[in-house]
Amino acid sequence: MRPGSQDSAQAMQRVRVGMTGLAMVLILMGLASAIFTSANRDDPVSAVGAPKADVVANMTAESSGNTTAEQSDEPLAELGVAPPSTAATESVDASAIARQLEAQRAAQREAGEAALRAEAESQAERKR
Repeated sequence: MRPGSQDSAQAMQRVRVGMTGLAMVLILMGLASAIFTSANRDDPVSAVGAPKADVVANMTAESSGNTTAEQSDEPLAELGVAPPSTAATESVDASAIARQLEAQRAAQREAGEAALRAEAESQAERKR
């Protein structure tokens, strides 16, 4: 026997084993599919007093249908993951905010000027 023929015989043996394994996998998948299909066709077994799946499904579908109109476009804010945007929660009046900031700055300036005046007066009294 030649060494080249022995290598080809081993290669053919490997191909046969591989093809046999592939065929077995396909047969097992077909068998599992047939078993699961027949199990799905059977009526579900329900215990006495157990809730009926179709009634519960209809109840949840009706209750979720009422809330779709009330839901906002911010699912992350509803879950509490992200803060809601200011546009969704309140309207922002930029001019009112600007007036408030200007009033605060004016009050701070007046308080600062009053403090400077008081300091100047106390220094003037000390010099006398």
